[in-house]
Amino acid sequence: MKRMEVDVAVIGAGSAGMTAYRAALAHTDRVVVIDSGAYGTTCARVGCMPSKLLIAAADAAHAAQEAGRFGIAVDGVRIDGAAVMRRVREERDRFVGFVLEAVQGWPEEHKLHGAARFVAPHRLRVGEDIEVEAGRVVIATGSSPVLPPGWREALGARLIVNDDVFSWTDLPRSVAVAGAGVIGLELSQALHRLGVRVRLLGRGGNVGPLSDPAVVEAARAIFCDALPFAPYAEDVHASLEGDAVRVDFSEGGTQRSEHFDFLLAAVGRRANLKDLGLQHAGIGLDEFSVPHADRHTGRIGDSYVFLAGDAASDVPLLHEAADDGFIAGDNAGCYPDVRQRMRRARLGIVFTDPQIAIVGAGHAALKEAGTRFEVGEVNFDDQGRSRVMAQNRGLLRVYGDPDSGLFLGAEMICPAAEHLGHLLAWALQQHQTVRQMVDSPFYHPTVEEGLRSALRQLLRRLKPARPDPERCKDCTPGT
Repeated sequence: MKRMEVDVAVIGAGSAGMTAYRAALAHTDRVVVIDSGAYGTTCARVGCMPSKLLIAAADAAHAAQEAGRFGIAVDGVRIDGAAVMRRVREERDRFVGFVLEAVQGWPEEHKLHGAARFVAPHRLRVGEDIEVEAGRVVIATGSSPVLPPGWREALGARLIVNDDVFSWTDLPRSVAVAGAGVIGLELSQALHRLGVRVRLLGRGGNVGPLSDPAVVEAARAIFCDALPFAPYAEDVHASLEGDAVRVDFSEGGTQRSEHFDFLLAAVGRRANLKDLGLQHAGIGLDEFSVPHADRHTGRIGDSYVFLAGDAASDVPLLHEAADDGFIAGDNAGCYPDVRQRMRRARLGIVFTDPQIAIVGAGHAALKEAGTRFEVGEVNFDDQGRSRVMAQNRGLLRVYGDPDSGLFLGAEMICPAAEHLGHLLAWALQQHQTVRQMVDSPFYHPTVEEGLRSALRQLLRRLKPARPDPERCKDCTPGT
């Protein structure tokens, strides 16, 4: 048995693990990163980047198909599925290459390949022939798609997850997508626009991460109009009939049966913790044997173990994973001097058309916390710049504290939500009031003017704030 001793062991070499490694390395060079899979990160290989490549192709096809609305005739739009997927794979491999270059630059003694598991507190077994004695451990093992029970046995290779999509050499004829979360929405709309026959199966009327009832209703109507979407699908059953997947489901009391080349399971993801032997780590676990870490330190209880990225099941987004990794790695490196770190304002974006964005904790979280808030909104049907671009669909709702006048967050489905979301996230992190936001510049004609309309409505519903003489002494009269 080969044995090694380190100050910090990082399990997982994804976005969180790589950042944790660099952060820990600032304090000690006795660091090792352990990973059992191919280097490359979920984002680069099967997540953010390849999905946006597919969406970019779909947007190009859609723009050509819709050009007639502007009096521009584009005849004979033909989608070459093989060419589409070739560009997706080639560009994806380029992004992965950047990650591989970074890992290849690490010292060899800082890398171990194999599956790690705890065999005792501070002791990891890697494979069957290496033991690592670690002063601190950062768990950054990521997450994996959840498969409904029995589907793999019933469908075999006809059941796919999002990872499989990006290994295609051509587009299939048809795909059923189970799950109307972020992955399901993005991939089903992209495939639909690329000429693939799609059926998106939702549950309970939910749409992506949205929780504001008014925004959910608007999003549901938009996607039902944009592609074959069953938001209230029930009793979903999948089976093989020859080379096809038969999908049976009911909605509104009507039974339906359809056949597809593949069934894409996008019902959620689960943290990769099952095989880590956490019961031997000497850390606190809940009744489900799941560890919980402090979001501001990355630390599990008062233990020597830190949790980062999708493995933490907190906010499974790349920028959050990178922040997690830095916080966990830095604290593991300077342990026992564990410090609280500031977290950025939450921002989530779905790259559908129209885009979806949530700023802050969202409507449901504000309600659950018992937070009092007022709402301002704008419907984009008649928003000037949006109509100019023929993208006038959607609803944006902003939330504010009725006593302090502080901006609290927003939910939206609308044009340019990725950009509006950033503006609002910056305002939230800077603790701006709605008055300050309304007083900021808005150029004409822009989509941002729609945001101003929502903020103005919200401001009228908040408790009037006492004017600040210092702020107002140089104001233009009437502003």
